[in-house]
Formats: sequence, structure tokens, C-alpha cells
Amino acid sequence: MSERTAEPARPRTVLLRGGEVHSPADPFATAMVTEGGSVAWVGEEGAADSFADGVDEIVHLDGALVTPAFTDAHVHTTATGLALTGLDLSGARTLPEALNLVRRYADDRPADKVLLGHGWDAARWPEGRPPLRTELDEATGGRPLYLTRVDVHSAVVTTALLDLVPGIRELAGFHADAPLTGDAHHAVRAAAHATVTPAQRAGAQAATLAHAVSLGIGTLHECAGPEISSEDDLTALLARAAEGSGPRVVGYWAELITNAKDADRIRELGAVGAAGDLFADGSLGSHTAHLHAPYADAAHTGTAHLDADAVAAHVAACTEAGLQAGFHAIGDAALTAVTDGVRAAAERVGLGRVRAARHRIEHAEMLDEATIAAFAEFALTASVQPAFDAAWGGGSGMYAQRLGAGRARTLNPYAALLRAGVPLALGSDSPVTPLDPWGTIRAAVFHRTREHGISARAAFTAHTRGGWRAVGRDDAGVLVPGAPADYAVWRTGDLIVQAPDERVERWSTDPRSGTPGLPDLTPGQDLPVCLRTVVGGRTVYERPNE
Repeated sequence: MSERTAEPARPRTVLLRGGEVHSPADPFATAMVTEGGSVAWVGEEGAADSFADGVDEIVHLDGALVTPAFTDAHVHTTATGLALTGLDLSGARTLPEALNLVRRYADDRPADKVLLGHGWDAARWPEGRPPLRTELDEATGGRPLYLTRVDVHSAVVTTALLDLVPGIRELAGFHADAPLTGDAHHAVRAAAHATVTPAQRAGAQAATLAHAVSLGIGTLHECAGPEISSEDDLTALLARAAEGSGPRVVGYWAELITNAKDADRIRELGAVGAAGDLFADGSLGSHTAHLHAPYADAAHTGTAHLDADAVAAHVAACTEAGLQAGFHAIGDAALTAVTDGVRAAAERVGLGRVRAARHRIEHAEMLDEATIAAFAEFALTASVQPAFDAAWGGGSGMYAQRLGAGRARTLNPYAALLRAGVPLALGSDSPVTPLDPWGTIRAAVFHRTREHGISARAAFTAHTRGGWRAVGRDDAGVLVPGAPADYAVWRTGDLIVQAPDERVERWSTDPRSGTPGLPDLTPGQDLPVCLRTVVGGRTVYERPNE
């Protein structure tokens, strides 16, 4: 419960007390004071009494846990909102179930010009195949439908949508009886998204932002770009976020630049970098990630969108303009091209300048010793999604189907990245996998390939402080005096401390460790429930009836 007084003209002060405050400043902290948008003090309950008479609000935590708010370092906000408010097939367990969901959605949305849906994954279905165009034509009654695979790198569509895109059948990536990829996919996506009204877009963005803060997420990194969304979509989202009623949004625009004028245009959009989903390749699920050796279940090596020369030109131009560069790179060949390109850029503009720019790579799944060493050498941030491994890893998962068990075991080597000193920032790539910060940390700790898992403390840091570091802020994502007052309050069980290189059998509730505890994230245990989220000292979410 909170005790409130009249709003003062000076910066507003809040005392939180009677809980557990996760802070490196004091591992035994039970209280915290914020002033305006910053943390002013962290300490123990006895000292909190001296603040009680001088604050504007007292929050009685009743044993709740206070942590820094999470940063999700890779999100597609509008697409996430459309999935939250529209047709979401991620829960469909069979092909007939998916078709029934399409049929019901079409019946419920008679006025939509194009039906939009997301999330099918034929690798999980017993039928082992995506829906046929004829099946979707029947389910929609012949209406236009755009339905993306869970990785958003391919889509199935109806004949009516194809008819809206002149020349679609001549574009690369068009398949008469298979999902569309490449140029054909981009063309149908542009046609489908062009039908989204400003009101629909605003509603989708609002849904995502509200959902994020309900999960204790205080910052989103929006990975926008000309092949993903639109300039209007990004600028509208950044304007909405600037109103201050939800999470912070940091924008990236995925477009190659070659000079200072290009860099200025990126800044005019409000983006902090020409990065995010600037595609060096595609995805494993859609067979478009670029590999050195062919897929185990397809006689090709995927698709290369950028070579080392293009990467080098982009990184050099961004570095000279003081702008972050970054790339989407999943396959080992794509990651080799990216790191070779960054090396060439460093030779051109200087290693120190490249390192200082904190360029970033999204996904970075098929790494080997050489590419990990390059990440460390050039101070590249690995913006990774542990839920990918939870969804598709393991001996019989999608990764093993696409690559064979041996190559699949090498994917997402988070422990090796940390040992090499590579900074990590965790995210979801929502709507590819859901916004779920504690579930993301659990997936990083309990990696399906045991040697790649990391400690809960390291994963927590990567999902809080790591996201801030990825945008050049070293003073945030941690509850210490002077840091931004971005925090979340959680109902959870006992807090425990995990030994660095083991799993649950080495966790302890012993407070003498001197390390702030974290919730027990063992699979099967309930995850913490968010009670309140605060961004810049402003409460942006309070759980109802608490």
C-alpha cells in the first residue's frame, strides 16, 4: 500500500521499504529512495526511518523484491501488438487446429481488407508441413491473408493476396506450393502492411507497450527497417513512447549507409543506429540462414544478403559518423562475413574507434572460436534470444532437423561468449518468441546444451544492465545512487544465490555470500509476478487489486 501527499513542485521523492532490493551497492538492502527520475539511496530497513518524514510517498513492499526494470534488446513493437490483438497461431498444436483458427478469425473480421496472422511453426506439427494455399483460400473464403512463420522470415498467403501484388510470381523467393521467402515475401508483406490503418497501428503499439510494462520491462529496443516496417511506423512509435506513459523505446533503423548524409537521415528518424535487423542472412527455420555447409534437410546453404565488403563500408561509415552499426546474422557463413567486414572497417578507420562505437550483432547463433574471438576483439555486443534455444534446441528440435545434431549443439554458446569477454544483451525478438524476461533468463541458465548455459546472475545482468550498455549507457540498469529510477516490484518466493558454473544443486539461500539473491528459476518453479513497474520515477504499471 502507498501513503501519498500532495504533489510538490520540487522533485518527487519515494521511499520503498520492507522488501528485498537487488543492488550491488548493498546485498542486504531492504529499502530504496528515489528522487525525481533517479535512485537517491539504497540501504537497510533501520536507516530507512530517517527518510520516512521527508518523502512524498512510502511504498510498503511487504516482502516483495525490487529489481532494475528489464530491457528487451530486440523487439518488433507493432508486429507484436498485431499478434497480441489479432490472429496468433503460436499455440496451434496441429495443422487442422491452425486452419480452424484462421477460419474463425476470418469470420470475426469481415471488414478487414487483408487478414494478418503470425506464429505458425510446421516443425512442431505432426503433419510436418505448412498450410497449402488452397487450404487457406478455403479457410478465408477467398479473402487476402498474410500469415508469417514464427521466425517472420517466410509466409504463407492466399491467392487473393497474390493477386494484389503485380509480378509477384516472377520475384525471387516465390514458390507455388511452399512459403514465400526473399523478395516475394517482402513484396506481399509490404502489400499487407499497407492496409493497416493508423488506428490499427496505434492500437497494436499501445498493446505491446502495456504488455511490456506489465512484465517489468522498462525499455524496448525497436528493431525497425525498410524490409520490416516503415518510417512512419518507427516515428509514430517513438513519439508515443516519448509521452512517458509506458516503457522507454530505443529505435534502430536497418538500412545500409555509406556517408554522413545517410547517417543524418537515420538520426532524423529518431534512431540511435543503422542496425537491428539489417539482414546479413535469414533464419534457420525458413532455410534462409547462410551456412558454410549445406543444411541437413535441404541441398543448399541458405541466402547471403551482405558480403564482407558491404559490411565494411557500412561499419566504417557508421563509425565515422558516430552512429551504431549492426546486423542480423544467424548462420556461420553470415557471421564470418560480418566479422570479416568489421575487421576491414577497423583497418580503415582504426580499431579503437570501432570498439568505442559498440556496434552490435543480432541473434549471433552459429558462432565458432574465430567469430567469438572477433566479437571480443571489436567489442561487438551479442544481442541474443535464449528463448530460441528453449523453443528449437535439443537433440530432436528444429535446429537438429535443419543442421544435424552435431552442428545444432554448437548454437547459442553464451558461456563461451562471456568467457571471451563479449558483452551480452538479452531480448525476445517478439513476436518470434514472447516478451518474457524471467523466462528468458531461465532459458539462458538452463540451456538445452548444458555447456552453453550461464549463471542466473550473468543472465540477469545481461537482461538489465546489458541492454543499457548496448546503447552506450554504463550508468543504468542497476539500482545504485545516481542511476535512473527504472525498476520493477515482484511477488516471488525465496531468493537464492547460484554458484557461477553450476545449476540448481549449487544454489543457496545463505545471505553471507554477499551477493544479492535472485528468484529460483528452476524449470517447474513459478516465475515472479510483476506488481509495479516504474520508468524514470513514473509508475507506468500497477497490478490490479494488489
